[in-house]
Amino acid sequence: MPVIDVEHLHKRYGDKVAVEDVSFTVERGEIFGLVGPNGAGKTTTVECVQGLRRADGGTVRVLGLDPVRDRTEVRRRVGVQLQESQLPDKLRVREALELYRSFYRNRADIDELLTDLGLAEQGDKAFHKLSGGQRQRLSVALALVGRPEVAILDELTTGLDPQGRRDTWQLVERIRDRGVTIVLVTHFMEEAERLCDRLAIIDAGRVVAIDTPSGLLGRVGAEHRVRFRLLDPLDDELLTALPEVHGVSRSGDGEVTVTGPEYALQPVLSALADRKIRYDRLRVEQPTLDDAFVLLTGRTAHTAAPSPTDERLS
Repeated sequence: MPVIDVEHLHKRYGDKVAVEDVSFTVERGEIFGLVGPNGAGKTTTVECVQGLRRADGGTVRVLGLDPVRDRTEVRRRVGVQLQESQLPDKLRVREALELYRSFYRNRADIDELLTDLGLAEQGDKAFHKLSGGQRQRLSVALALVGRPEVAILDELTTGLDPQGRRDTWQLVERIRDRGVTIVLVTHFMEEAERLCDRLAIIDAGRVVAIDTPSGLLGRVGAEHRVRFRLLDPLDDELLTALPEVHGVSRSGDGEVTVTGPEYALQPVLSALADRKIRYDRLRVEQPTLDDAFVLLTGRTAHTAAPSPTDERLS
């Protein structure tokens, strides 16, 4: 039996449809991603999974339980890191953990948790003195203090700098290594590609696709890109005539972008060498989940998603 089983979830707020039709399962021990732009319905979906919202249609089961009817038991077994969390400014890290720990029957060791999450030196520090990354780690610690079987992490790295984001990714992997099943909500495709075993792309309240990151890339046939800056004149037909090349474009600073399959690089370089055409700043870019999202939805993951209601009225 899946750890989480969502079938045809529907949720509206008045006349606005937040979730139109969402179905997915989460298996024990995996990191499952819900990805998509802001407004796509990701947070509403996990709020229904947590029992914070009552679905207007469809079914949700968490560890075999109804998250609304069995809310108390679900909360004991599911840890949640909220998208936005705030504690009293003067509350110290250890005090917060002790308070939250008192709510659970199965309680984590606070010292062990602080060490695992890189907060051992911040135990006596007040909340308002924590950095953004430390606050994120504390929010994860609060989600884990009841030794949950499932952890829901909602937009975990929003607002963090690149190094903080990568440190947090390592933290998520360590949580999974502790045996916790993770639902990761994010609009960062790089994050989903790095962390998720499987993911569901949600757009405008609907599931567009569910697969592994590599499976999604294979399904949409996203292309590789070869980029370089020309130092000599080039007739684009030299490259477009190659059977391996699917497209050639130029930017204003003289950069050329050639699209094609992974094996297009060598024919392109050979053609340039044969004509003694010089270039520099060569780089090869592999397809990413951003590319897959654009191909599946027609826009980037950082664009706010129109609601299903808006789509019907437009």
